[in-house]
Amino acid sequence: MQSLNDKISDRSIQSLRKTAMKTLKLSDSLPVISGYHAHVYFDKTTLEQARNLCQAAGRCFPISVGRIHQKPIGPHPDWSCQLAFKPELFGQLVPWLAFNRQGLVIFIHPDTGNDLGDHSERAIWMGEIKKLDLSKFE
Repeated sequence: MQSLNDKISDRSIQSLRKTAMKTLKLSDSLPVISGYHAHVYFDKTTLEQARNLCQAAGRCFPISVGRIHQKPIGPHPDWSCQLAFKPELFGQLVPWLAFNRQGLVIFIHPDTGNDLGDHSERAIWMGEIKKLDLSKFE
């Protein structure tokens, strides 16, 4: 049986994209996404849960697991751990995080080189939306 990915050719994907762009009246060019970051937020009561989630993600996927920061870092309002991954993994890692986060807040954003836009208008949240300190990017 042919998978959905096998049935959809690159040409039909490009055609669908162009149709969507015209329908939405958007530019035909999108920023290049070199990767994604998923920031797992936690506090002292969920530290071990977050550590276990991040370590499990690192075992299951070819990603870079950052340090467990037990203080706010950069624009992030809570303790966090960064998971950095290639765009090709988005469709596998993000659903895995959704099913395994067990109530942890996860902030996901693309890496396009536009930190302000990536951390604001292109942000994806699982759980409570937190207020980031975006002044770091101005």
